[in-house]
Amino acid sequence: MNQLIRIPAARVGVDLAKRVIQVHAVDAAEKVLLSRSLPREKFLAWCAQLPPGCLVVMEVSSSAHHWARALLAMGLQPRIISAHLAAPYRTQGRRGKNDANDSAAICEAASRPHMHFVPVKSVEQQSLLAVHRLREGVKTDRTACINRIRGILLEFGVAVPTGSRALQGSLDDILEDASNELNALTRWTLQRAQAQWRELDAHLQWCDERLAAHARDNAQVQRAGQLMGVGPVTASAAVATVGDFKQFRSAQQFGGWLGLAPSQNSSGGKARLGGITKRGDIYLRTLLIQGAKSVVNTAHLRDDPISRWAAQLRDRVGWQKAVVALANKNARILWAVMSRGIDFDPHHRSVKPGDEFPSPQACAMT
Repeated sequence: MNQLIRIPAARVGVDLAKRVIQVHAVDAAEKVLLSRSLPREKFLAWCAQLPPGCLVVMEVSSSAHHWARALLAMGLQPRIISAHLAAPYRTQGRRGKNDANDSAAICEAASRPHMHFVPVKSVEQQSLLAVHRLREGVKTDRTACINRIRGILLEFGVAVPTGSRALQGSLDDILEDASNELNALTRWTLQRAQAQWRELDAHLQWCDERLAAHARDNAQVQRAGQLMGVGPVTASAAVATVGDFKQFRSAQQFGGWLGLAPSQNSSGGKARLGGITKRGDIYLRTLLIQGAKSVVNTAHLRDDPISRWAAQLRDRVGWQKAVVALANKNARILWAVMSRGIDFDPHHRSVKPGDEFPSPQACAMT
């Protein structure tokens, strides 16, 4: 029987691809042990030669969480790093991008003590996110199908009022109307497009049913759905994307991870703030902003502190800035209720650290 030969590696940088995987291994003294490419099917067998607890770092990609779960089961320490955090450690710069240089940069970036890593998602999390991705794709296809039907009708002089409901309610009558210019071939074409529309609606309903079931069965989704502007879809996406909210040290860090924090170009003690960074998860950030739009639009109808704040902010800085600010506030509140396991209270007032108890001077005056 062949004895397994251990590779004395302390850290391995991995550049993932569809067919070939590049590895870059260093020992505890930062000496490069090897840098080579492996076929996809031989990657796990090669990782079996690594010592237990070895740090294996890879960039965020479609298969990163799959490989991380497999490496975790082998007793290794998988880490996932964002591409924009590893790119500055590529010594060859932008012009020297290749698999070998990328794996070396990933390995070097992982050695930094304050590097941020992406938590490994479970199979359940990725399964729910697959439903969300399918739903977004179906929505895009549905919008394209509706616009396609409208375009065909306009080419024959038939105009329908704005809105999918108006088109849905009048399309059958248009197809039955013999006074318009639609010939038999055009009517058959529109009937096929109408059938595709109905099929897409059925797919969308299936996705909504799966997300609704997730909301009914998951206490975290129910807690997240208590926030104003956070519906079942946003709550499900937040729980599936983040998982453990305690991985973030503060609400500010969570808002920055979502890309809702302002970008900076500060120097010499002078702060220059720009628009939001738009880093992090695009889908979750978009859902939070869409939910904030409805809250800002109806803020004048409610009397809770958040609604009053949103209405005053809208009047002062404008609708768009108020929407983004409320999305950032919702992200911070979401971190607070999820990390502490408490219910959302729209009338809650935060207390600064140290102000929980009255000062000695105040006690002497009473």
